[in-house]
Amino acid sequence: MPALFLIIPLAGIIISNIPGKKISAVMSFWAAVVVCLSQMFMAATSESPFWRGITGFLNGCLPFSAALRVNDSPSDLTGTVVLATIGLIALVSLIIDVSLKNGRGRNFANMLMVITAGMSGIVLVRDLFSMYVFLEITAVASFILISMYREADSLEGAFKYFVMSALATVFILSGIAIVFLTVGAVDFASLSAYIASAPSLPLQMIAAFILFIGGLSIKAGAVPFHGWLPDAYSSAPASVSVLLAGIVTKVTGVYTVMRLVFSVFCANRIVSLSFMVIGAASIVVGALAAINQKDFKRMLAYSSISQLGYIILAAGLGTPLGYAAALLHFFNHAAFKSQLFINSAAVETCAGTRDMDELGGLAYRMPVTAGTSVVGFLSAAGIPPLAGFWSKLLIIIALFDSGEYAFAAIALLSSVLTLGYFVLMQRKVFFGKLKEGLNEVREARASNTVPALLLSAITVLVGVLFPIVLIGMRANGLI
Repeated sequence: MPALFLIIPLAGIIISNIPGKKISAVMSFWAAVVVCLSQMFMAATSESPFWRGITGFLNGCLPFSAALRVNDSPSDLTGTVVLATIGLIALVSLIIDVSLKNGRGRNFANMLMVITAGMSGIVLVRDLFSMYVFLEITAVASFILISMYREADSLEGAFKYFVMSALATVFILSGIAIVFLTVGAVDFASLSAYIASAPSLPLQMIAAFILFIGGLSIKAGAVPFHGWLPDAYSSAPASVSVLLAGIVTKVTGVYTVMRLVFSVFCANRIVSLSFMVIGAASIVVGALAAINQKDFKRMLAYSSISQLGYIILAAGLGTPLGYAAALLHFFNHAAFKSQLFINSAAVETCAGTRDMDELGGLAYRMPVTAGTSVVGFLSAAGIPPLAGFWSKLLIIIALFDSGEYAFAAIALLSSVLTLGYFVLMQRKVFFGKLKEGLNEVREARASNTVPALLLSAITVLVGVLFPIVLIGMRANGLI
């Protein structure tokens, strides 16, 4: 069954491009819808007896299929959560792209299926080189999506992303080469056993660790390698911004950090502390930079750097509770940040600008967009009982439990900064007196408001029903 996460998107691309252009455009859209829905369905049922039977049969017939697994064990739901999140955010971005009526729907749908296969591969593989291959597939698809409009800003953002991604590729591939020459293997299990058994790591392995830390930090857009991220997010088409901020950066950078720290480097304090420092720096720098932004979308981009820092900080801790907290915030951030980028697209489309100094009072004209925006920013700031509160609380508890009091204080105090810049955004954009020239603004279309309401509902339900989520996490051994 794991191979189906790769086969279905590729089959969708082939089938949708067989007919002529006009028919192909419609087929590409519906093929992408099927891919997204099947992604969520297969992720949700991945541990059912039926799929486990199919997987066992394939593993007996095809030796290479054993290298692809949704979860490390029946009690591990990490792959299930990440794969389902990929399908959800991809579907939302597809709906937003259709709402723009930009004439490039066929190209977007095709690249969406490519990037879905790439991200799924990152989750399914269990060795460094295969992970690198799927990282590159995702990066190339992201570069094409950002530059799809061929406008000056989007081309500039895509070029910065391309250059930084190429640098990350050099770092990661060099690290893999060093690891293979030293250990003689690149699969997670062999590397974890080697690191755990070695009394002291050789100098070349330490060099490989540094290269991995640098490469993955670039992919995640973490400080100090975050320069490309605001330009890429703010210059990309709205649907691509939702996709990048909602899931792509988290899978290519943050999830990779989570998986490698917990499955490979968990016995190494240097790697753990390095990622924790990078995470804490990203939290603070991203929040401080977001306060000074006037562009709605750019402020959300810097906010993403800060929120990604929370996930890296918790994952770098290397404890089961820290990993569970990182996974929960991974999902929560995908929901509320995608929703906020949808709101920014709605504001830009309806009001004609993203400059917050030129906006104001839009809550009177766009009540649904304003209301869902409140839900999103309160969750991002960690206000109870929304989902973001619980994941941030778990992160702080995990840090305290491990004696990392300074990092816990940074995580806690930075939430105040988050609340500050989101309140400022809400006041400038939606509250106050309606600015001149905005009298004719109307609520965004259903293709914008429905996805925003869906993601808001997820944020509220995960928060209100968190005791049930906690029981499920306990039952599956995550905490």
